[in-house]
This record gives sequence, structure tokens and C-alpha cells, in this order.
Amino acid sequence: MRRKPIAKPESIVPDKVLERARKKYVPGQEKSPGKCVVCGAPCAPNSTEGLCWVCRRLKISAWREVEQQMPAQD
Repeated sequence: MRRKPIAKPESIVPDKVLERARKKYVPGQEKSPGKCVVCGAPCAPNSTEGLCWVCRRLKISAWREVEQQMPAQD
């Protein structure tokens, strides 16, 4: 008894796009995140300011403190 041949599943992404992506990707040469401008640690992946995750978090916390203190001074 023979099995039915399995049909190739329909791809969402065209083969040309996949092939182009495979050619551009080189393992081990991922884009380096850079260094934090404050402490020199590796930058957070989604940081546009050039900050590591710790410095970015401290900056956000400082903004929140300033916003909370301003109404008390008025």
C-alpha cells in the first residue's frame, strides 16, 4: 500500500522574497546595538536615544517624578 504524496503547503510569503532574505542574512553579523551614551552598556533594542534599558528606565522614572511634583508647586 502506498501513501498519498503530501502536497506542498501554500506559502504566504512569495519564494522570491524568502530567497532574497536568505541571501542577505549572514549568521554572526547581526547589527550591534551600540553603546549607551550614559554608562557604556549595550543599548536597548528599541531605544532611539542611545540608552541602555537601565538608563532608559531611570529617565522614564525621572519624568514621572517631575510630572507628579509640578502640580504641588503651583
